[in-house]
Amino acid sequence: MTRIEKVLYTGKTHTSGGRDGQSRSSDGRLDIKLTSPGKAGDGTNPEQLFAAGWSACFIGAMGHAARRMNVTLPADLAVDAEVDLGTAGDGYFLQARLNVSLPGLTREVAQALTQAAHQTCPYSKATRGNIDVVINVV
Repeated sequence: MTRIEKVLYTGKTHTSGGRDGQSRSSDGRLDIKLTSPGKAGDGTNPEQLFAAGWSACFIGAMGHAARRMNVTLPADLAVDAEVDLGTAGDGYFLQARLNVSLPGLTREVAQALTQAAHQTCPYSKATRGNIDVVINVV
């Protein structure tokens, strides 16, 4: 396990009610209702939040890789993240797909950027070896 030498940021939330509750960040910038997947309601769910956080972080990691590779990222790049919640045996598990769109870049360059990003993105590191992850260049 890697130990952090310098903390750059700490996200803090207070959640009550679990999957059918509410979550609020300590700075008030995030204040959301939660609803279990597949249930009626106007809230989001942890899988959607994880997908949003991972895709945003992954784009940042691609930017870092692009600077190192001297590549200009397209302005309309996007990551569509899909996080599945499922069961196996008597347990619950996650699996994920990141579908990366890098219009205007060759497939070879796009693949190199996504591979580099997957090695450096903190979300990718946290999931590596823990859940099934597929990275697709679309």
